[in-house]
Amino acid sequence: MTRASIVVCAVMTACAGAPRPFPLREPLATDTDLRPVSVPCRPDPSPKEPRRVTCAPREYTSPFALDRIDNIAFAPGSRLFSVDVAGEAANANSLDEVADSAWFENRIAVRPMTPEDLALGACKPEDMLPAEVADGAWIIDHGKDNGATPGFRVTVPGKGQYLLKADDPTRPELASAASVIGAALYHAIGYPTSCEQIVTIKRAQLKLTPGLFSIDNENNKHPFDEAALQKVLAQSSHAGEPARMQASKWLPGYSIGPFRYEHTRADDPNDIIDHENRRELRGNRVLAAWINHWDSREQNTLDVWMASDAKDKRASPGYVRHYMLDTSEALGGGAAPDSLTIRLGFSYIVDFRDIAVDLFTLGLVERPWDRVRTVPGREKFGLFSAQDFDPTSWKGLYPNPAFVRMQERDAAWMARIIARFTPADVRAVVAAGRFSAPGDTDYLTQILLDRQRRILARYLTRLSPLADVHVDRTQICATDLARLRGVVAPEQFRYTVIERGAGKQLALAATVMPDGGVCFTPQPVAAAQLPDTAGERVVIFEVRNGTAAGPLEIHTYDLDARGMRVVGLVRPGP
Repeated sequence: MTRASIVVCAVMTACAGAPRPFPLREPLATDTDLRPVSVPCRPDPSPKEPRRVTCAPREYTSPFALDRIDNIAFAPGSRLFSVDVAGEAANANSLDEVADSAWFENRIAVRPMTPEDLALGACKPEDMLPAEVADGAWIIDHGKDNGATPGFRVTVPGKGQYLLKADDPTRPELASAASVIGAALYHAIGYPTSCEQIVTIKRAQLKLTPGLFSIDNENNKHPFDEAALQKVLAQSSHAGEPARMQASKWLPGYSIGPFRYEHTRADDPNDIIDHENRRELRGNRVLAAWINHWDSREQNTLDVWMASDAKDKRASPGYVRHYMLDTSEALGGGAAPDSLTIRLGFSYIVDFRDIAVDLFTLGLVERPWDRVRTVPGREKFGLFSAQDFDPTSWKGLYPNPAFVRMQERDAAWMARIIARFTPADVRAVVAAGRFSAPGDTDYLTQILLDRQRRILARYLTRLSPLADVHVDRTQICATDLARLRGVVAPEQFRYTVIERGAGKQLALAATVMPDGGVCFTPQPVAAAQLPDTAGERVVIFEVRNGTAAGPLEIHTYDLDARGMRVVGLVRPGP
């Protein structure tokens, strides 16, 4: 036999004996990055503690200007001249989902949440601040650092520390409401975020600690005195007292700066997947598009070291939790100048593709931002609407490395979660923004529902929208999220189920139920004497819903009297 023949036989043998895609084991439900790890200690002196030692990752500082320039100019050029193949996400589990981790915790997609739960967001009932407060009860202990929104930190007896932020006076109530609504949606979907709520403040309830400072975006230090406090209160949405403000509960743990949307944090032993390849960061692009969170950049994130020793937040062992913060610019927030505001969500701040098209066409092509208008009486929402909204082409302020690498499966994963929100859910979340003008809540709710419908119509009609696959006694059942949300006409849904196993192929009848449910009864194929992991026990069910979407392949093991065990899901393209 020639060497070439040997190679061919070896390849064919390897292919014939290739391992099955899904072994007989439980799908990964919880990532290992929640396990405490140790970080080398280092001297970390401070004026008050000259011998202080820190055993946590180093703080990362993210200059806004540098991040903007890097992602606008250098990163696109690097991708242009490098071999950068954006493959599938690296952390999707065998069920085509994301396991609970330090980055994400499945919530509304896996368990019912009441409208009241959704409205609370990351807050617990005991975190909610009272309306009546005694004079001098809240101690101001720090001016707000960084960001364009002025504010200060207070210590509330019995509840902890909260960062209070003012609204943009040109759009009263919007920034605070957007922060509360955005945080509630991010929390319900699964991202770690802060507890956000709307409060009304009187000057008398605040006690200002002397000698405070705040630091601006350029790292300049400014006194936070009575004049600065009065300026913040005057900028709030309500003239006079009380002043409407946004209250963010201070996060636990030791803050180590924002996370990047690419690569890994070298000093975190748990951080082993490049961030741009994490499905929850890629799929976040669809969520950001839903609420037009164009300011979704690394400066609006925060990594926090959660030490196992509650008394020493800089100690090891511990783990890093990754937070999403500050959606205050969503839902219609703008940026200077106005010529930039009209393009938010449609084009990057510097968009070389759009520039090239304008140069080639001499600017004669009508753009979506040429048609945007404010709605009389709803000016606070700026240009936020469902008109011309295309989730596929949505863009943030500038390129986000994870968003750029988003694949169809990442987007469909997020769309399946967004499909869980009912109109009542969306309205409850919007109501948490506590708009004072009649009709504002209904107006914003309708826009979000219209944008949700466009997201679902785009991403639940390519890959299979079936989810919640489970064994129910002798049946396998799932929920068709496209039918549940009426993405296409009801008459288009016609289910076919094909069972493949032990060399046989069978057509099975499907039972269609209300609320998107569909079930079928498998036909056993395996003999009782076979080992559980035998290949003859592998059964694959191909389920189609009659629409243009591709099938759902349900991979199972037939464990005879113990029933079918679902071990994997595959969503081929249509």
